[in-house]
Order: sequence, then structure tokens, then C-alpha cells
Amino acid sequence: MAAQRTYGGISADERRTQRRAALLDAALEIVGTQGLAKMTVSGLCAQAALNERYYYENFDSRDAVLTALMDEITAELATAITEAVRGAPPDSRATAHAAITAGIHVLTDDPRKAKVALVAGMATPELRARTTDTIRAFATMVATEGIDFYRVADQRLDPTIEFRATYLVGGLVQVLTSWSQGELALTRDELIEHTVDVFVLLGEDLAQRIGGPADEG
Repeated sequence: MAAQRTYGGISADERRTQRRAALLDAALEIVGTQGLAKMTVSGLCAQAALNERYYYENFDSRDAVLTALMDEITAELATAITEAVRGAPPDSRATAHAAITAGIHVLTDDPRKAKVALVAGMATPELRARTTDTIRAFATMVATEGIDFYRVADQRLDPTIEFRATYLVGGLVQVLTSWSQGELALTRDELIEHTVDVFVLLGEDLAQRIGGPADEG
């Protein structure tokens, strides 16, 4: 079909992917610098230099755009944290420091991402539900890493592990939200160090309670 022909060496599917990426980049710029209220269909398309029909080719609502953008940021966070943990020295503080530093840098090296993930993510019931799912997913990541690190795989279903992981991730989201809005008088390095302190304290305490070996690092 003509719609599937290549143009300039780029297929129709590739062009559609490029247009979708341009719309998401536009959403990041608008929400991250001007605020959620400024994100309209016409504004997105003007920012992306695209006809409005290409918006409707990819999205059916503003929430759909924001959900896709949040999913991209979540994937970037997960990749950065996983790679940081993989390369960290084998002790609890170094591992926690590497993971937390990587995650916080993703959100703060480009402050627009923090605004989307932490502020816009609470704007509507649908986005709040997505944020809750994301927190749950990262809590599962924290729990899994802790279980593997402290070698307590037989406790995988212990509800205390899930509780502490959710508490840590949910608390960090709230702290980052307050910090990004200038409500906490901490430098980024101080924020990272305090966060590491809390993660290590609760992690090592729980490992001792449920029988995991003490960290020798």
C-alpha cells in the first residue's frame, strides 16, 4: 500500500515512531517549563512542528500523552538504577548509594523529568493510578534487590519486606516532590546521603530481624 512506502529511506512505521517521539519531547518541554495547564493539542503540535492529525494518530487524550511520557521516564529510571546496582561494590551502603544516586540524577539532571514524574503524575485520577503502579513496581525492585543482597530468598513472601520497600519508595517520592519544589533546604548531594542513610538503616535492620547475614562491607 502507498501508506507503507518508504520516503527518503524512512518507512511509514518509522515516520510514525518519529512523530510520536516528537510529541513526547514537546510534552516534556511544555509541562516541564510552562506547566501542565499549557499542554494543549495545538500547543503540543506547534512545539513538535506537526499537523494536529498526527497527534490523533498517536494519542486520544492528554492523559494518554502524559502516561506515555511517564512510562518513558520510568523505563529510564529502571535502566539507570539496574546498571548502577550491577556495577556497585558488594556492600549495602555502596549499593544503595549507587542506586539512589542514579535515580535522583535521572530526575534532576533534567528537572523537566522531575516535574512530569512527581507533579504531573498526580494531576488526574488516571495519572495518580499510574503513579501508584510505578511506586509499586519500584518497591518490588527494592525488595528483590534487598532479598538478593542479604540472601533471604526464603523470606520472599514476608509482608514486612513489601511494607518497608513500599514505605521507602513512597517516602522518597514525597521527599523528592518537596525538594524539587524548594521546600527542603538540602543540596542534591545532601539529599542523596540522607536517603542512603534511611535505606541502609531500614534494610540492615530488617535483614537482622528476619535472619539475613550481616553486611560485611
